[in-house]
Amino acid sequence: MSQQSNSKPYDYLIVGAGLFGSVVAYRATQAGKRVKVVDRRDHIGGNLYCVDSEGIAIHRYGAHIFHTSDKQVWQWVNSIVEFVPYINSPVANYKGRLYNLPFNMNTFCQLWGDMTPAQAKAKIEQQRAEYGTKEPQNLEQQAISLVGTDIYHTLVKGYTEKQWGRSCSELDPSIIRRLPVRFTFDNNYFNDTYQGIPRGGYNQFITKLLEGAEVELNCDFFASREALESQADKIVYTGEIDRYFDYCFGALEYRTLRFEDERIESENYQGVAVMNFTDLQTPYTRIIEHRHFDRSCTAPHTVITREYPEEWSAGSEPYYPIGDTRNTALAEQYRALAADTKGVIFGGRLAEYRYYDMHQIVKKALEVEL
Repeated sequence: MSQQSNSKPYDYLIVGAGLFGSVVAYRATQAGKRVKVVDRRDHIGGNLYCVDSEGIAIHRYGAHIFHTSDKQVWQWVNSIVEFVPYINSPVANYKGRLYNLPFNMNTFCQLWGDMTPAQAKAKIEQQRAEYGTKEPQNLEQQAISLVGTDIYHTLVKGYTEKQWGRSCSELDPSIIRRLPVRFTFDNNYFNDTYQGIPRGGYNQFITKLLEGAEVELNCDFFASREALESQADKIVYTGEIDRYFDYCFGALEYRTLRFEDERIESENYQGVAVMNFTDLQTPYTRIIEHRHFDRSCTAPHTVITREYPEEWSAGSEPYYPIGDTRNTALAEQYRALAADTKGVIFGGRLAEYRYYDMHQIVKKALEVEL
């Protein structure tokens, strides 16, 4: 290390105590580096943060289920804390009628009546042919090419347009390409080999990752940017990429979520952890009943959270990058600028303006050159 590096108190300043920043912090401290992590929130973990409600772990910022087919990533997260197996089997509610997710033989029989896999395939093929799109250019076309028009209008269109605040015909087809479609009676939402939630919740997982690093909460990087940057040789930045560059190309757009909690003096409200509401008239997209994430939960009450998607504005939390033409082009400009910025590592959903699942973020953080 150079004399100049030794004059600074830290080797790394990590902006954001979420998943990407915490994994990098862990790797850096394990390598003997001096690490400072700052976060503008009053807690660690970013959107993984959980709150205890008398024995029920509330996923404060929406349901988070870790899933991957990458054995090395699964083994690595389990080397930090044990992940308890959990199979996500959500249910869709369309105007009071319930359907199994992901789209499988249960769904097809609920929608069309009892049928064989061959009959279900033929039904979807017929609807694809009648619709006529061969090269999907938007989400609507992509969805219909996957599941036909009946499922699209019942279980995809309303939910998706509420989630993104835009017509499905305006959204990029890639948003729905990973949607599982099965011709078996299998309600396991994810195709991944490994699925689970940390024993004890995500707070314990993040706490372990940040051991050995100095953590400062309620610290807005942009309020003290010059002073903070002067403290370290390298910066790991996980916030909004456009804000880092002072919106020089214009502001990117996001979707945000509003959460409405309700405590219910009953042990079971809806019988499932996640219920999606797929009609346009219901203002929320889903209800999370948190106790069902933990089979060992013995609390005498339950807590549900309704999720309301909203347009992002300054001061609200940016959750989802928007994959339309304008924002995709703008993000490319920012990513090119980030690639040319020396001494700064940009990582995570906001800093790359990409939709990532948790296992993808872990893998990218494990591959960062330190």
